[in-house]
Amino acid sequence: MTRYIYENGIKRTATVEEEAAFDVEEAQDVKDKKVIDDAKTAAISKKASGKQKLLDLGLSEEEVKALIGVW
Repeated sequence: MTRYIYENGIKRTATVEEEAAFDVEEAQDVKDKKVIDDAKTAAISKKASGKQKLLDLGLSEEEVKALIGVW
């Protein structure tokens, strides 16, 4: 796919080196997004696990909500 670069209002075709740099940046963006998504999923899972453990200890739903900051 041909990529274009705008410099000083002038559109030009990207060089092979510039396209390679774009590809590297895009690949890194995909990796970074996966790390962030995995961290969010892990946090949600840990919160649910912790909530269930508190319920298993005998706390009421209201007590658990008060402890974990849900109003």
